Amino acid sequence: MKEVYTIKDQEKPHFITCTVVDWVDIFTRKVYKDIVVSSLDYCIKEKGMILYGYVIMSNHIHLIVQSKEEW
Repeated sequence: MKEVYTIKDQEKPHFITCTVVDWVDIFTRKVYKDIVVSSLDYCIKEKGMILYGYVIMSNHIHLIVQSKEEW
């Protein structure tokens, strides 16, 4: 991780990028993409995450997410 980012306004949407170590093309396999989608679905239903959009690339993921309520 290059730098530490602290979310200061949890009630606002955030653009998040998650990368794979060494930029390995892991998401070219459907099984791994399905795990990500299932995990996002769980966070929406059980953790109160608001998901505005996401893109799964071959070696990273982009998300626009927000918390339903402030922590």
